[in-house]
Amino acid sequence: MPDSFSKRVTLLGSTGSIGTQALDVIRSQPGKFTVTALSAHSNAELLIQQAQEFRPAAVVIGDDAKYATVKAALASQPETEVLAGAAALADVAGRDDADVVLTAMVGYAGLLPTVRAIRAGKTIALANKETLVVAGQLITELVKDHGVGLYPVDSEHSAIFQCLVGEEQNPIEKIILTASGGPFRGRTREQLAQVTKAQALKHPNWDMGAKITIDSASLMNKGLEVIEAKWLFGLRNDQIDVVVHPQSIIHSLVQFEDGSLKAQLGLPDMKLPIQYALGYPQRLANTFPRFSFLDYPQLTFEQADTSAFRNLALAFEAMGRAGNAPCILNAANEIAVAAFLRDEIGFLQMSEVVETSLARVSYLAAPSLDDYVETDRETRRIAQELVGHS
Repeated sequence: MPDSFSKRVTLLGSTGSIGTQALDVIRSQPGKFTVTALSAHSNAELLIQQAQEFRPAAVVIGDDAKYATVKAALASQPETEVLAGAAALADVAGRDDADVVLTAMVGYAGLLPTVRAIRAGKTIALANKETLVVAGQLITELVKDHGVGLYPVDSEHSAIFQCLVGEEQNPIEKIILTASGGPFRGRTREQLAQVTKAQALKHPNWDMGAKITIDSASLMNKGLEVIEAKWLFGLRNDQIDVVVHPQSIIHSLVQFEDGSLKAQLGLPDMKLPIQYALGYPQRLANTFPRFSFLDYPQLTFEQADTSAFRNLALAFEAMGRAGNAPCILNAANEIAVAAFLRDEIGFLQMSEVVETSLARVSYLAAPSLDDYVETDRETRRIAQELVGHS
């Protein structure tokens, strides 16, 4: 590795699961990365600790009510500007003092800061899959227009990206996204009707935040990844398959026109795809645990059950409708998951909220950025009404 390797990183969503692991990666690579900005939605305490350690030029707390707390805690750190709110977050995403913007925010909130960063010519390390789910065509056009790199952080999309390096002249026949199946793999709809929040939050392989863990349990996460993959890799809908792989060792596969399959394997640990996206095109040496076939003598595969796990089918349907349908899917799901986590609706009712929202929200075939913003607002209102009437 050349000694000259150095990148300046703005980390949006630094207190979440991906954000904290990204900082672990940065700690493990001394001298290779500099943190220029950090942001959190509401976890002021952890944001303060991170700012005191990494001493960035700016921090943003999304919750305006927490601004005074963060400002006071960092008063003795004049090199760090303290900001608050969504507008400040977007402004920080477009600042000149970063080479890479890692978007690790959860949900729709990541869209506008990512747009700002792309327009500012920043390389994007994308952990916020909802950005491409909500506005995939718009984002891919912006990336092309501004000539920026967009490198996926999701383990599945990182796997595909890694398999495609050096294959630029070879068309993809299809990609196969692997899914662990979550904690409820093999259960029927009748059994799923009885599952609890505590059960849904216990993922068998991955340590993730609450929202993505619930999405994984319902297979909505895989549905969102299907839509993300379409835009990341310029695929037709019929070129994307999903297979359940309970061990989470093969992170995804690419099939080429000659029938050959390439796969990327590794232990279920997000630090590797995070490091790959931040360091690309370099592979940085590390001391992460290594995979051994002897520890996993059997790797198994199953078909995904879209009748029991309706969310995956809804995602394919939304991708097929295109337009603002995936935006509706995402917004309704965010409301449904939040309601499930508050014990306001049951596990299967999440799919019902999403399906009804897709039927009721105004459909647009060719939405603009403003249309996406309005679709998100309208969908949240309707989905919240559905939750309230449940």
